[in-house]
Amino acid sequence: MKLHGYFRSSASYRVRIALNLKGLNAEHLPHHLRKGEQREPSYLAINPQGLVPTLQDDRGTILTQSLAIIEWLDETHPKPRLLPKDPLRRARVRAFAQVIACDTHPLQNLKVLSRLRELGVGDEQVTGWAAWANREGLAACEQLIAGEPGPFCFGAAPTIADLCLVPQLANARRFGVDLAAFPRLLRAEDAAKDLKAFADAAPERQPDAE
Repeated sequence: MKLHGYFRSSASYRVRIALNLKGLNAEHLPHHLRKGEQREPSYLAINPQGLVPTLQDDRGTILTQSLAIIEWLDETHPKPRLLPKDPLRRARVRAFAQVIACDTHPLQNLKVLSRLRELGVGDEQVTGWAAWANREGLAACEQLIAGEPGPFCFGAAPTIADLCLVPQLANARRFGVDLAAFPRLLRAEDAAKDLKAFADAAPERQPDAE
């Protein structure tokens, strides 16, 4: 398999964790987002959105969008499971993951922040916008798992929820968000970071890390 990504991309980070948990090897092909390498014609031919990650399987089949990739990995390599068998639990895990991947992360990703700067918004306001987006999403996530015993987001083992949470907390820290208000999320993060699969997927451990 080949994984097109970028060391600091939280969406790529999610997929790296999933691959590690499944014990799967993938060749990592970096595309430097700040240099615009994701918009080169050769990459757009693979992913028309010009976003990362993109996963190519051993037959050359192309998959895009991190949650879709992770669910495909879970269906084709079901151990360990990243989505619960129970339909209600599965819906709750997906909802948590989507709060981050669909409603929080997109508001503060590089593409949106670059557009704000193009429109004349100052750097301080751009950073404030990104911090606000993180606080809003994480506050909702804190409540969604407030009654879950843990130590992970939804029980004794990581799910797709944890794969989304850990990279998003890293983003929040980069934008100066005070995470003390989210003790349940931090507890899940601590549990995840004890696992080698999460540690090896961290941005600073990637070959293209700056």
